[in-house]
Amino acid sequence: MKNAPLKISWGNDGTSEAGVDEAGRGCLAGPVFAAAVILPPEPSPELLLYLNDSKKLSHNRRTILRKQIEEESLAWSVAMADNHEIDKINILNASYLAMHRAIEKLKIIPGLLLIDGNRFLTFEGIIHECIIKGDGLYYSIAAASILAKTWRDEFMLEKHHEFPHYHWNKNKGYPTVEHRKAIFEHGASPLHRKSFNMGIQMKMEF
Repeated sequence: MKNAPLKISWGNDGTSEAGVDEAGRGCLAGPVFAAAVILPPEPSPELLLYLNDSKKLSHNRRTILRKQIEEESLAWSVAMADNHEIDKINILNASYLAMHRAIEKLKIIPGLLLIDGNRFLTFEGIIHECIIKGDGLYYSIAAASILAKTWRDEFMLEKHHEFPHYHWNKNKGYPTVEHRKAIFEHGASPLHRKSFNMGIQMKMEF
């Protein structure tokens, strides 16, 4: 459970707020995912009880919360930027791109965007606030972090069946020793990010 209570809203003026967060920036393989979530003014106590930064939750808890978030939210969406886009425009800009895509897919236009982190590119004139470690401070950002994380994990689990030797079922594309060793032994897959320094000499096979 949370060590400190999270906040429902940035302000009290009734403006609809969308929490926005991403997952997968530090990976060697796969897309970066982003989610945008507009929670109701009074989320259910069952949702708020455990809602927190996705990194502080177990896999089972994230799975349960994902279903609750998708059912209770006034609007939510998930989008991604793939590894080719990451290589082309760099991971920071690809993260912005994924976030913009998620915001664009919302069925409700928010009046304010609450962004996890310290930087963001303005989206179509909507006011935004960047909040460092916001996924542990605001419920809507925490909800977005859970959706981005669970959707990306699900994507990497599916791709694990195509490329089992990278063990994405366990590392989800992050740079573990096992993952780096597999790249060295098998070369890079079509999902690996060419622009990332793998930290080892390896052959690129595309």
